[in-house]
Amino acid sequence: MSKPSPSSTASTNQAAAANAANAAAPAKGSLAAFKGLLPFLRPYRRQFALAGIALLFAAGATLAIPAAFKQMIDLGFGAAAGEHSIRNVDATFLALFAVATVLGIATAARFYMVSWLGERVTADIRGAVYSHVVNQSPEFFETTQTGEVLSRLTTDTTLIQTVVGTSISLALRNTLLFLGGLVMLFVTSAKLTAIILGLLVAVIVPIVLFGRRVRKLSRDSQDRIADASALAGEILNAMPTVQAYTHEKIEAKRFGSSVEGAFAAAMQRIRARAFLTMLAIVLVFGTIVFVLWLGAHAVLQGTMTGGDLGQFILYASIVAGSIGALSEVMGEAQRAAGATERLLELLAARSSIRNPAHPRPLPARVGTGGGAALALRDLTFAYPSRQDTAALSHVSLDIKPGETVAVVGPSGAGKTTLFQLLLRYYDPQAGAILLDGVDIRDLDLHVLRGAIGIVPQDTVIFSADAMENIRYGRPEASDEEVIKAAKMAAAHEFIERLPQGYRSFLGERGVRLSGGQRQRIAIARALLKNPPLLLLDEATSALDAESER
Repeated sequence: MSKPSPSSTASTNQAAAANAANAAAPAKGSLAAFKGLLPFLRPYRRQFALAGIALLFAAGATLAIPAAFKQMIDLGFGAAAGEHSIRNVDATFLALFAVATVLGIATAARFYMVSWLGERVTADIRGAVYSHVVNQSPEFFETTQTGEVLSRLTTDTTLIQTVVGTSISLALRNTLLFLGGLVMLFVTSAKLTAIILGLLVAVIVPIVLFGRRVRKLSRDSQDRIADASALAGEILNAMPTVQAYTHEKIEAKRFGSSVEGAFAAAMQRIRARAFLTMLAIVLVFGTIVFVLWLGAHAVLQGTMTGGDLGQFILYASIVAGSIGALSEVMGEAQRAAGATERLLELLAARSSIRNPAHPRPLPARVGTGGGAALALRDLTFAYPSRQDTAALSHVSLDIKPGETVAVVGPSGAGKTTLFQLLLRYYDPQAGAILLDGVDIRDLDLHVLRGAIGIVPQDTVIFSADAMENIRYGRPEASDEEVIKAAKMAAAHEFIERLPQGYRSFLGERGVRLSGGQRQRIAIARALLKNPPLLLLDEATSALDAESER
């Protein structure tokens, strides 16, 4: 049995699969969406092959059981049994036990392999989607809610896991049972089988047509779940404000309405799928019962043996059961197709800010004390969502290495916008920004942002301890360097007073700290990075006068 691929290759598989998935353009609103998953499945051909072998053995063992029962009936209890009937029955039951043993081993092997594949492929998809999303420009997050992205990473990938880890295996197994059972039905009685096929064609057409409606309802249901997740994420991140305005009941009611909308959409899908399952089972089994009635008359007339009829009944049950199972799998697949579409939409999103094809290096800084030179050349910019209103208009500025420059203006004057352009979160509509004489659009994004440290207006604190929050500025920094940066930012004293000092957990978004303490952590983080260009966006707005000095 194949072992899982080493974890060191997982990220490579994710990146390659994500690029290939982006190139795929599946027909929206159909099972063709699953073509976009092929790049994530290809690295595991060997595991799929082993699962397929186990599947063939399991299906073969299942199809052998009716033939064994035919022998038992005809040779053990039929007119041809004679004095050897006991010996025939014993031999038949020994054969049945052997078949059951093969079936058990093969089924266990198949379950292990397909479960591993489901977990592995889902992990690759989550990793690829997350890696793709974190490389998007801020413009992407202006139009996409964080809660919706999280819903796609969790709920949608879980549906795909079900398809890869269960539904594909069940579909292949029942397809093999259907085809094998059909062949054996023809071998047993071609006449009765021909009648069954004629009736089944008329039965399957309405099932397929109704299945399309189930897929559309599944997509709508997933969208409503994502809306509820996005609303919950927004409110939970703003709980102090919600409570300050006593809007707890209002927000609970909003979320309740959103959840009820998701429930209503889910119930539409469930009703449609339940009807599809009922329709498939009633029509298929009704057809088989009618044909078996004809077979019973053939036995009474002596044109079939009891063993033949018993074998025909068992194979008919296998064929009917496989069709019923395939209709169930189709319902799951229709639901997962909508989830796949939504994930592929994320992977297809293209950032407007990209690395240049041939990035230029930054020149060596000699005699500048490690500082960077910055120049703005006739800079004009408007946000993509507000193209008619210029945030900056014809701005020019020269800053020499080592200089400290304050950009002053009222709220909305464009101070934060300027910093976003320096970090190349956006590109200006006109003009240029030069860092050490090089247009920042010609620089690799990591090189550019690696040369800049920023303390943002909205301080970001991660769910970690104080030491790791500061070390985020330079992950390879030693504890001594972190403490030195904290002292420079006037953060050392209050950190030392925390219960576990630098190892104290600061809470989600730093809820255990005051506004001023969060700002000092952010300043220490930027100072630890020690970049050539340091940007402070109202970095001392929450500090007292003494700390600000």
